[in-house]
Amino acid sequence: MMQATKRLAQIHKHIERIKVELAVIGEMRPGTLTRQYKDRKSKSGAYYQLSYTHQMKSRTEYVARESLPDVRRQIGNYKRFKALTTQWVDLSIEQGRLKAQLAREQSSMIG
Repeated sequence: MMQATKRLAQIHKHIERIKVELAVIGEMRPGTLTRQYKDRKSKSGAYYQLSYTHQMKSRTEYVARESLPDVRRQIGNYKRFKALTTQWVDLSIEQGRLKAQLAREQSSMIG
């Protein structure tokens, strides 16, 4: 029971750190940025394309060269957001299981 209580405290701290990181992420957008060519054989006429799916719709947008740094940062922010929220959900699942385990152990000690 002591280990479960200690682990719950660790989970709580980790979730709080995740919340702090999420609060400062900034602009984000999903997608994959690729370089395309108007003429593939000679690799001339390069341009950039952002492909993503949002609300069950697949989309493709052209990205101006001067916007590349912003778009790359936004994509990175989105990946960080997804990783953090996945961690949060994983920790919450573990937290719920530990709380249920503790409740069972406490009720068996009482009864």
